Amino acid sequence: MNNKGKLWEIKACDYLRKKRYTLLEANYTTRFGEVDLIVKNKKYICFVEVKQRDIRSIAQPKEFVDFRKQQRIIATAQLYLAKNETNLQPRFDVIEVYTENNQIKSIKHLENAF
Repeated sequence: MNNKGKLWEIKACDYLRKKRYTLLEANYTTRFGEVDLIVKNKKYICFVEVKQRDIRSIAQPKEFVDFRKQQRIIATAQLYLAKNETNLQPRFDVIEVYTENNQIKSIKHLENAF
C-alpha cells in the first residue's frame, strides 16, 4: 500500500472515531485477503473497506469493491470472527473518500454496503 492509501485509512478511522466507533484492527491480513479497518460500536462489529477517488472520477469509490473483493473481505472476516469471539452483529461497510488535488473533500460512510 502506498502512503496516500494509508493516509485515507487514517482519515477514515478518525471519521469513525467521531461517530463513536472503536478501532479493533487496521490492515487485518489473512491468506484470503485484507480488511482495511475492523471497528465496533455498541451493536456491530464492522469490517470496513476504504476506497478513495478524485471527485471528478467517473465512478464512485464503492464501485471498486467488486464481488471478488467482497468475497475476500467476507472470508477474511470469517477467519477474524473464528479467532475473536464476539456477541456483536457483523456488518460490511465501505468508506468513500472523495479528494481533489490530494485533499479530502468529503467522506461518506456506507453502512451495510454488501
